[in-house]
Amino acid sequence: MENGKVIVVSGGAKNIGKGIALHFLRNGWLVGIIDFDKKALDELDEDKNLLKFYGDVSDEYSVSDFYLHVKERFGRLDAIINNAAIGGFKNFLDLTVTEWKRVIDINLTGYFLMARFGVPLILETARTGAIVNISSTRALMSEPGNEAYSASKAGILGLTHALANSLGPNIRVNAICPGWILHESETVSEADHKQHLTGRAGNIEDVVQLVNFLVDESKSGFITGQYFIVDGGMTKKMIYI
Repeated sequence: MENGKVIVVSGGAKNIGKGIALHFLRNGWLVGIIDFDKKALDELDEDKNLLKFYGDVSDEYSVSDFYLHVKERFGRLDAIINNAAIGGFKNFLDLTVTEWKRVIDINLTGYFLMARFGVPLILETARTGAIVNISSTRALMSEPGNEAYSASKAGILGLTHALANSLGPNIRVNAICPGWILHESETVSEADHKQHLTGRAGNIEDVVQLVNFLVDESKSGFITGQYFIVDGGMTKKMIYI
């Protein structure tokens, strides 16, 4: 048990974020979730160690209010997991400026805001801690029509090493670039699995375990400013069609 350590997870009501939040909850942490999907939030079981907050990570007032609730409920903060994101895949010539800005606002500015308003609480209470930013292999490689998403995810990598410089030595900041991670109850064909060098697509637990490692000072205390690819080897696979 972690004796009252506190972690917050943005976009923590479903899929990867939910897996991360429930993992830390099971292991004795106090967990705060901010999510814009109210239905998914409401479906999470009530728990005295879980704070569920309906909010928009791209809105500074919403994020600030979230941390006020975290401080009031739990009294401290030890770790921030930035995970909230939207896709926004669309033909480039049809992509509007409004659509572009919405993806950037949530996927990148949201990470900035979660850090900007959360870091003072870490420094005030726990004094040391960790931030883990969930990026994507699309920060490193692309398909047609993912300009906004790829740009936002690449921006997260820049934000990660910048924050690592600004916040060290008190707070370590790292990123994870997941590849094809199956969502809750998602299934794919055998061919989809076999195209991975590992023989299978990823699952939520693959990401959860790396998050757990990066948050644990005793295991990853000398690691900061880095990104880690979790993709079954796909970014190392040469493909010609």
